[in-house]
Amino acid sequence: MNDQAQLLPGTLDLLILKAVSLGPLHGYGVLLRIGQISGSALLIEQGALYPALFRLVRQGLLTSDWGTSENNRRAKFYELTPEGRARLQEETEGWNRLAVAMTSVLAARPEEL
Repeated sequence: MNDQAQLLPGTLDLLILKAVSLGPLHGYGVLLRIGQISGSALLIEQGALYPALFRLVRQGLLTSDWGTSENNRRAKFYELTPEGRARLQEETEGWNRLAVAMTSVLAARPEEL
């Protein structure tokens, strides 16, 4: 049985913002962090990650700077901007509202209607 969840459209940016909010990360580190905090339930493909990182930098939600990774390789590190932190909060609140609503809908029973 596959324990990995399918990523819903529009969720990748939120996941990246959350991962980077926990501390500066290079691209591959973002993949590892999302896997870690999701209990390996979410797998992000590198082909989707890097365009999303570029888009978030272009939108001013992340900054990037070159540095050295833990294995002594040159890597681009990403950090959340104040605008990124505000977007993360907005998106998190929206997803929390949706999760509560979905939980209510899925728990409904005929006798409760």
